[in-house]
This record gives sequence, C-alpha cells and structure tokens, in this order.
Amino acid sequence: MSVKNVLKELDDKNAEALAMGGAEKLAERKKQGVLNARERIDYLVDSGSFAESGRHARAIRAEVRHKTPADGKVAGFARIDGREVAIVSNDFTVLGASSSVVNMKKIRHVKQAASQYGMPLVFLGESSGARMPDRMGASGRAILAQDPAEYQRLRESPWASALLGQCYGSSTWYAAMSDFVAMRKGSVMAIASPGVTSIAIGKPIDPEELGGWKLLTGVSGLADMAVDTDEQALDAIKKFLSYMPAHSMEAPPERPVPAGSGEACRSMLEIVPEERNKVYDVRKVIAAVADSGSSFELKERFGRSVATVLARLDGKTVGFLASNPLFKGGALDADACQKATDFMVLCDSFNIPIVFLVDVPGFLIGVEGEIRGMPGKVINWMNALSLITVPRVTVILRKSYGQAYINMGGGRNTDVLACWPSADLGFMDTRASVNVLYGVKEQDDPARFRQLAAEVERDTTPWELARFYEAQHVIDPRDTRDFLIRMLQVHRKRLKNGVGEHRLANWPTSY
Repeated sequence: MSVKNVLKELDDKNAEALAMGGAEKLAERKKQGVLNARERIDYLVDSGSFAESGRHARAIRAEVRHKTPADGKVAGFARIDGREVAIVSNDFTVLGASSSVVNMKKIRHVKQAASQYGMPLVFLGESSGARMPDRMGASGRAILAQDPAEYQRLRESPWASALLGQCYGSSTWYAAMSDFVAMRKGSVMAIASPGVTSIAIGKPIDPEELGGWKLLTGVSGLADMAVDTDEQALDAIKKFLSYMPAHSMEAPPERPVPAGSGEACRSMLEIVPEERNKVYDVRKVIAAVADSGSSFELKERFGRSVATVLARLDGKTVGFLASNPLFKGGALDADACQKATDFMVLCDSFNIPIVFLVDVPGFLIGVEGEIRGMPGKVINWMNALSLITVPRVTVILRKSYGQAYINMGGGRNTDVLACWPSADLGFMDTRASVNVLYGVKEQDDPARFRQLAAEVERDTTPWELARFYEAQHVIDPRDTRDFLIRMLQVHRKRLKNGVGEHRLANWPTSY
C-alpha cells in the first residue's frame, strides 16, 4: 500500500475509535445531560494533554470485534494542573464498558505506569460488569486472576474515582480501592446490577436501595461525596488531587496563602460556646483556623461525630481529624471509628500532617456498637495511630474523656499536645463522675454533690495536665492558627524532605 493509503487507513481507524458507540448513543447521553467517556477526560484534564493508550484495541472475540472501538475503556495519560496523571474512562456506549480480556490489559498498563513512575490514577466509572460470554466456562476462567497484584493496593500514588452511572464490576472494585470517590446522584454502585440481584434474592430491589448515593455516602461510607452533575464530580477529583503529592515519595504541593487568612481565628471565642454542654459545628473551627477557602471535607454524611477535612495551613496541606459535637455530642460510634482510621491511613500514606481537634465525651456505648464490633474498631484506630509517621499536633478544645483521649491523639500519640484553657480532662462528665465514684446524686444531697464535683473538677483542668508535662502548651483559642503553623514548622520531616515511612500503605481500603 502507498503511504497515502496507509495514512488514510489510520485516519479512518482513528475516526472509528473516536465515534465510540455511534452517533445515536452519544446523542442520547447528551439528551440525558451526561458526558460521554471522552468528554469526561476533556473536561478533567489540561487542554491538549491527553495521550491515549490503546485507541485501536478491540474485543478478542471476532463476532463482536466490529462494535468495540477502544474496547469500551478509554485509557491513557494526561495532565491535571500541570501534573501527569494516568486515567481510565469507561465508555458505556460500547457494550456497556463491560470488562474484557483486552480492556483489562489497558487498565493494568496505566495502573502499573502510575505506580512505577509516580502518577495519580483516576478512574471514571460507568460499567455493566464482566463481558459475557468471555468469562463463561473453563476458557473464561483461564483469563481470570492472571495478575496476582490486580487488587493489591500499596498506595504508591493517590487513586481517585468517580461514579457516573451504572457501576458494576471494575467500576465497583476500583472505587472500593480508591482514596477518594465522588458520586453523581442517580448513579448506582454495587457488586451486581439490580436485575441480577433481584433474581439472586428472589424479590425486586430498588437501585437506590442497592447502591445509591444516600447508601454509599451515609451508610457504607464507600463514597466520599455526592454531587448533582458529571462536571461537579470531576471538579471534586481535581480538587482532591490538588492536596495530594503526585506520589508517596514527595511532599504535597504548596499553594499561596490567600489574603486575610487568620482573621477568622480571632473570632474563635464566638464560634465555640463556653458551656461544655452546648453544641457547635467544628467545621467552622477548621475553616477559621485553615487558610481561607481551603477546607475540603471527606465523608461528610458518614460517621458524622468526627469531621475529616483536608485543608491548608500557611499554604501546606494538612489533615484535620476533629470531634464534631453537632452530631451525637461528638461521641464516637462505629462509623466514626472507621472514618477516622481511613483518614489517618490516607494522610500517613501521602505525607500529610494530622491535626487533632478534640472535644470528645467518649465512645458511644450500647448494644448496637457491640454488635458492630466496636472494640475491634477502637483498636483498629489505635493500631493505625501507633503506626503513623507524619507529624501530629493535638489541640484539646473542651472535653477529652476516657479511652477517646488516647484515640484522639493524647499522651505519646502526638508530637505536641496543647489545651485551650476550657479543656476538661476528666474520665467522664463531672456529674456522672460524682455519681460513679461516690454514689452521690445531686437531688439527694445538693451541698455534698457540689463539694465533690468541685474536687473532681480541680484535677481535670489543663493546668494539671501541663504541670505533668502531658500538655506542652496551654494556648488562647484565638492563637490556634498561629500555634499550629509554628508547631508544624518545628515538626516538619526535614531529614526526608517531608516524606514519612508509610507503614499504613497496605492497610485495607475497605473493612
């Protein structure tokens, strides 16, 4: 063939691949107001930076090869904010983006490159599951599990996923392994589709109940946030990555400090009530302490008695793990324990210092917690905490009771501990302490009760903790931002350029 004909063939094959599942299917997606696989990449990455890998891949079975452009998964490399990323975008217009021999090779290739060369990995999920009949019978089994590290996660680089439609099979597995998951409302993520599940359990099931956004963000916690559009989900991924290093062997990127950062912290006494039994939203504390506009909350609807927030202090990424008295008075339940552990794993794996903001009455006790294995979740948290190698700073705002004092960065579980003057270091609430220790109830002997309460409180002040050098600082709440910035400067990991030891890198991604 002449060069002219060969180049014409190349143009034709490029056009076939770029046409995806055909004009009719693409038009239907546009009518529904959702982006197609290639539009999602174009929206997410820097203009002109996408280098596709495997554009001319096709199905391994001859009978469907003609209708599988790029074999249903668009893969390659691009830049986001000038940094290289690896990316896979599922093309639902091609056989429902079902997983096949060929397109799984594409995923394996970009995944290996991301880990080997230090790039974040982005999955844009929408898939129907395994392709049949590829996976059926002995020949189908022969193509499975050929990569023993397919589901291994060592957190060499950050992974982010978006759930943007029906998500079964690979979209589910890679979302469950990711560090961050954004979900478009109306999407569904599950092991199998509602149709298959209905047959298996012998009754109809609603897709939202099976794996909708309320379940994933509020009950299972497998998704970090739910948004209304594809574009908002992609924006969330871009924002998440802005806090992350490209890989685990470098410190997170720095950003300029917005003008006026720190002014809000001067009003801290108006944000946190003086009375210990009054609630407040700790996210307002974080927003006042952090660089202006830099707070990015993860898992807002899950385990709500703790807030896990990525933010910046003096332009540098930090992770805030904070008691939130607005929900359950800040008492830690099973979901809060899991959420806190997940967040510590994320921060330690990617060299992000952790700030504990503490106002915790203890663990939420009761039968439900025991049924859900609460003791194990408390110890999971403690085990993870003991393995952290990034800098940790703890500030006790008000209450820090019982075992939760340890879990929330007390004792030697932090590099430096500070208290506000309002800090209360009792084992439990003063009124309950008098009852438990002395068997005295206020209604039975008010005078005696007040006397005993005063004695109990005398030993629970921050001054007593400071006297034993268990608290290294007692600070004015209005100085919290300046204190944190200075302490993180002191405890920065200079010898390794901000890089930790990553002892939590292979911690399970879901448990």
